[in-house]
Amino acid sequence: MEEDHGNSNSSITVDTTKWDRSVWLMKCPLVVSKSWQSQAAASSSSSDSPQVAKVIVSVDPLRSDDSSALQFTMEMGGNDVGNMPKSYSLNMFQDFVPMCVLSETGQGRVTMEGKVEHKFDMTPHTRNMEEYRKMCRERTNKSMIKNRQIQVIDNDRGVNMRPMPGMIGMIASSSKDKKKAVPVKGPEVKRTRRDRGELEDIMFKLFERQPNWTLKQLVQETDQPAQFLKEILNELCVYNKRGTNQGTYELKPEYKKSVEETGAE
Repeated sequence: MEEDHGNSNSSITVDTTKWDRSVWLMKCPLVVSKSWQSQAAASSSSSDSPQVAKVIVSVDPLRSDDSSALQFTMEMGGNDVGNMPKSYSLNMFQDFVPMCVLSETGQGRVTMEGKVEHKFDMTPHTRNMEEYRKMCRERTNKSMIKNRQIQVIDNDRGVNMRPMPGMIGMIASSSKDKKKAVPVKGPEVKRTRRDRGELEDIMFKLFERQPNWTLKQLVQETDQPAQFLKEILNELCVYNKRGTNQGTYELKPEYKKSVEETGAE
């Protein structure tokens, strides 16, 4: 079979003579994968392939035709497994996306090794749980070891802190070369809107206290969203664009009268 890549003249030939061979796909723990790779690397010089593990299949005689009744167990081979569990349970799945296994040699030869018939998840067997717990504790202890340490140097007199010859020109001597610190903005506070009538009453009381307010002052006094305050101010107030009260709000004349009358009462 040949596969074309775009409009180029190059093509890849895939050997499909083994396409119908049954293949098992297994998801194994990382510690098992590393153990198999190390054994394969150790025996790369010899012609014989190492036996890394063996699979034990248990069959129920009363349910021999039911594939779900099969039980698979894997026993690790080799003697240098350490605290790694030696027995694993293989949980079989048959409901998965159809897949094929391909291999490629260093010369670029691609071969279809077969199609996946069964998929397995590999978990430590119940009888090896104590070894598995011990291995996990060792892994946790190793991860807690601090590689970096702080050491106090006595009687150094700043020798190690002095710049080396030739480095003086690399050090920025003027304050202009220093980058200005960017001010960090604090988190924005979300404010909850009050009832419109209640807020109008608060606004009238504030304008009784003083006739002119900026938007920032009103936000601080009422603790309301600025956009909501602008809507109220556009109805009740006049914005001073020039003059001595530039940039402030004051009540419209008709509202000033009502406020003065209320104050007189």
